[in-house]
Amino acid sequence: MNNDNQPVLWAKGANIYEVNIRQYTAEGTFNAFAQHLPRLKDMGVEIVWLMPITPISEENRLGSLGSYYACSSYTEINPEFGSMADFGALVNAVHGLGMKLIIDWVANHTGWDHEWATEHPEWYVRDTKGRFIEKHGWADVIHLDFTKQTMRNAMKAAMRFWVEKFGIDGFRCDMAHLVPLDFWMEAREECEALGQLFWLAECDLVDYHAVFDVTYAWEWMHLTEKMVKGFASIAQMKDVLFKYDKYPKGAQKLYFTSNHDENSWNGTEYEKYQGAAKAFAAFTCTWPGMPLIYSGQELPNVKRLKFFDKDQIDWKPQIVLHNFYKSLLALRRSHTCLHGDAPVTILPTQHDDKIFAYLLKDEKSKVLVLLNFSAVDKLHISIEHPALKSVFRNIISGIKYSFTSPEPFELQAWEFMVYASVD
Repeated sequence: MNNDNQPVLWAKGANIYEVNIRQYTAEGTFNAFAQHLPRLKDMGVEIVWLMPITPISEENRLGSLGSYYACSSYTEINPEFGSMADFGALVNAVHGLGMKLIIDWVANHTGWDHEWATEHPEWYVRDTKGRFIEKHGWADVIHLDFTKQTMRNAMKAAMRFWVEKFGIDGFRCDMAHLVPLDFWMEAREECEALGQLFWLAECDLVDYHAVFDVTYAWEWMHLTEKMVKGFASIAQMKDVLFKYDKYPKGAQKLYFTSNHDENSWNGTEYEKYQGAAKAFAAFTCTWPGMPLIYSGQELPNVKRLKFFDKDQIDWKPQIVLHNFYKSLLALRRSHTCLHGDAPVTILPTQHDDKIFAYLLKDEKSKVLVLLNFSAVDKLHISIEHPALKSVFRNIISGIKYSFTSPEPFELQAWEFMVYASVD
């Protein structure tokens, strides 16, 4: 058990790339996706997260192919994606490139025709007439009963199966807050008897850091969308970040502008963030925490992908934002002040209602970030801090600057600047 609440060593300063296997290629298979691994390695991806790889229930299926999150078995492979051998080959390919692989784990519910529903109906929440139910209005799934220890034991055994058989590196746990925290404690302890793992929770609750290394920054994401649309302020965003900063030592948040739910149901990052999409991407990669990139964001993908049907990402020969993300992810790896332990200093500007400026600094490195979260051009600011008196490189343009303090800057609408100290 990871008692000091620190992630595995390789997760320090790392990033996550979420893979939607169905939509990633025309074939929609593990083998076809594997062809993209060298490109993702070059971009700087370190942790590959696969959406659920288990088979999908037929009963009450939504759309033509159903939801990944309505499984019919916890220990089988979705035949859409390939075979057990294909999955093993993908894990080996990821590891061969020096990356890690985690899988999505859906513990709260199963599909209606999951094998447990027939073999162990007593493992499910049921109404007074003995019928399966789901508490949250999802028509294609039924709710598991975590008061049943035999079910919990079977769930933990299924999780261990993937660790022991394939050597996966951890779990992204779906709707983790709907599952009792004590189950996750048991699951982590039993799975880590096989080796230390990385644990990501889809929830925004501080209590879950008793088990999980990283939790979602949902509150930040929802507020920033409102901020761009004029319904919230940078000051309110700072309040959320200050709240996260009070989390226990070692606890990290996952920052993202898109993921499978956001893209399909709420819109692409360009719908949500308009011209600020890249500025917020820069934030996710430079603020203390862990950044997430979703399938196709590097294109960039500007369409909502269907959730229950085939809707392939339209890969182009030119991956326009490949180098944009490569620069940011390389910066995270090279500058230790972005690995989670260094303090962050929010810097005052002459336009604090529009510009968010901050500095990260440790003994080895410094990173200065300026983000214009407004549509206003030609904003003149002056930044003052003793650590500015050094040589910095703009990580996008590559140009070096010798800064003084105070140092003047001009930002255009939605413009962002990220400067890294030069050794």
